[in-house]
Amino acid sequence: MPRTPEVTHKIMSAVRSSGTKPEMLLRKTIWRRGLRYRVNYKMIAGKPDIVFTKAKIAVFCDGDYWHGHNWALRGLASLEEELAGYTEYWRAKILGNTRRDIENTRKLEADNWLVMRFWESDIKRDANNCADLIETNYRSRRKRV
Repeated sequence: MPRTPEVTHKIMSAVRSSGTKPEMLLRKTIWRRGLRYRVNYKMIAGKPDIVFTKAKIAVFCDGDYWHGHNWALRGLASLEEELAGYTEYWRAKILGNTRRDIENTRKLEADNWLVMRFWESDIKRDANNCADLIETNYRSRRKRV
């Protein structure tokens, strides 16, 4: 039985777009290393979760479901295989998100930003590894300034 629009609205209203558990885990991990960052920083493209302004690094914590990575977690062959069972609305929504991610990354990189994207599942599995990558790039880019 399909959900009513009211039930769907209630469910979707509870989905966070910032301050998610994986984002907070990564933020706390890099904060403990002494790396200071900005959040809610206005950019030319997209809304990074973490921004290092002087090093020009934009970090995105992408949700597996919303940004098209759920297929890999489920052991499927491709995103297309995952989306085959979705309604047209959700298929278009997720494909639109992935297209927007690619476009935002392109725009930021054209403006000499380093864009780092981490899957929610990777952060949950090993936040320290994600933080290592961020810290290495941060320290490298700060030396150039």
